[in-house]
Amino acid sequence: MTAPDTATRPLPPDVEQAEAAIVEHYPRLVRLAYLVLPPSLGRNRRVLTAHSLTQRALPRGRRAADAAGVQGGVPAQRGGLGGPESGYAYVRLRVLRSALEAGVPLTFRALPLRGQLPALLPQVWGLRLFPRAGGAEELALDQWLATLNGPGRAACVLRALEGLAEPDVLRVLAEAGVADPAAAVAESGDPAHDDLFSSPEFDPCVLQARPTDLLRRRRFARAAVAGAAALAVCGALLALPGGGWGTDGPAAPPYARNAAAEQALDPAQLVRATPAAWRTSSRTDYSTWPARGDRAGDTELLRRALAVWARPGKAVVVSATPGTPAGPPMGPPQLLFAGAVDQAVVVLLYDGLRVVRYAEPRNGTAGAALDFARTDGATADTATALVLSRVDGNVRYLTAPWVTGAALRDLLKPGEQPAALKLTPDGLTPPVLGPAANGECTGWNALALTGDGATRLVTDLGELTPARLTSGAPGAARDVTEAAELGEWSKTACLLPSVRSHGVRSVNAWTYAKQPLPEGDGAATWLCSRAETWQGAADRVQVQFLAPGAALAAQAAKAEGSAACGTREPRVLAGVLWKSRAGQWYVLAAGSAQFTSLTATGGGVNGSANGNRLAVKAPEGAQVDLSGRLTDGSRAGALR
Repeated sequence: MTAPDTATRPLPPDVEQAEAAIVEHYPRLVRLAYLVLPPSLGRNRRVLTAHSLTQRALPRGRRAADAAGVQGGVPAQRGGLGGPESGYAYVRLRVLRSALEAGVPLTFRALPLRGQLPALLPQVWGLRLFPRAGGAEELALDQWLATLNGPGRAACVLRALEGLAEPDVLRVLAEAGVADPAAAVAESGDPAHDDLFSSPEFDPCVLQARPTDLLRRRRFARAAVAGAAALAVCGALLALPGGGWGTDGPAAPPYARNAAAEQALDPAQLVRATPAAWRTSSRTDYSTWPARGDRAGDTELLRRALAVWARPGKAVVVSATPGTPAGPPMGPPQLLFAGAVDQAVVVLLYDGLRVVRYAEPRNGTAGAALDFARTDGATADTATALVLSRVDGNVRYLTAPWVTGAALRDLLKPGEQPAALKLTPDGLTPPVLGPAANGECTGWNALALTGDGATRLVTDLGELTPARLTSGAPGAARDVTEAAELGEWSKTACLLPSVRSHGVRSVNAWTYAKQPLPEGDGAATWLCSRAETWQGAADRVQVQFLAPGAALAAQAAKAEGSAACGTREPRVLAGVLWKSRAGQWYVLAAGSAQFTSLTATGGGVNGSANGNRLAVKAPEGAQVDLSGRLTDGSRAGALR
């Protein structure tokens, strides 16, 4: 296993970024916690505690998006991806600190630390869980780890599992609150057996199960049955006057009686489009999708889904993309899908403004999930698919009725042919690996959907609706099918995480300028990508600079809510500080074709150039203001 690059001190990330880091690296983080926890807890309790500490690593606060590296509109050149931090180093530090706290004995002299508190979740009743048994080498390693203290085990894990050098191990231990990091590193032993830390013996995500004390459970069960019977009688008596709410599943109790609202919650009133409606309708969007799935006729399931939509209870996890209202339907919605998908039963509903996904566990346990996504103004280009489920980094889609073929393409490998996917009769894809599932941008998967006379490329950005990918100048964007367009996306795909979970409808990539570099160092490419959202007021614009020979483009500028690089303002200007092979620093700037001249001032720089490209010598770290004159004689500044 290869850990993400965490050479810099971790900063508190956005809570969404921290959640993404925990989900993407969950097995690694749980393994880290399991190895650092004291063996005296026992294997079953260590497993549950490791999962609990990892899940509790999600920060409570929220930090504004970081604009690090941007100075005066001209950021310094970076050697790699310039997107926001992944958050992995931050959540790893929280997990490590909690695991070390769990090993501190409780005393009456001080309040217990958070890591010393018992784990509320997860809980497993009736079973004891422990990892698979390893060989003699793993057993010897486990016995040796039991002789170390918590900081010593932490030093071993950071070196062996995370692959950190000794200076980084010392730094992380110090940040985790270890009093003597050097002693912990000295105690961590010989790295000759570091490969054993990746053994299934220490994997708390792949478990074996055995029963607990069966006789004691029987006695407790008899007492619980008697108590449950009494509660059932009381619950039935309480539910009778209001007409009962048991059939509504995890929905909250009714709070109003309104004829229109009651009609919207009646499964018999659900709108169902005919299978061929999309062929004759004047609109080609979600309103023409027929009802599909093996549970489309399950009245009880549909009743629960509608009731939870209107009144989500405490056991329901609700999420909504930015700008999406999460209220009840104003009338009977349309049924798009109802069926068993992987480990859940899923219902997709559409009310003209939103697509709503209701999911409940297939095993009958309590709880449900309710997800909202805004979809007003959808067309055949953007209503091609919906996400049905995400399990273990894999995504399963429901495709539009006009989609006749699907294929999986890696955007970072534009020369490879896409792998064909077999659709079910209901239009479901098999599970496909989501983009950048391991947290490193070594690949980015997208779905090529063929139908209605076109092949459209879409990718999962963590929402119900996959984002459509296009290429070309503003107002002339087209589907990504040609080799040159795929080549553009291979350089910019790794910047897509910066627009993840922002209600993105489509992302367009546009090569707006090519610039010969000073001193004969080749030619650079300037690209602009615009992520348009369903709400329309929070579009995100990024300018990327691609140096000769670079595998990935670096972010040069970004803005939110800007009209630049779009149909309303089809122009863009940005710049970077660039160092030549001879060691000289330059301000490089490029604008779109609407610019007739460019000017750079400030920070010891004063230069101008005719045309839409500029290169002028500059001191290292200069903060420069860029502006340009347009064809109509007006002036415009750089994207910030």
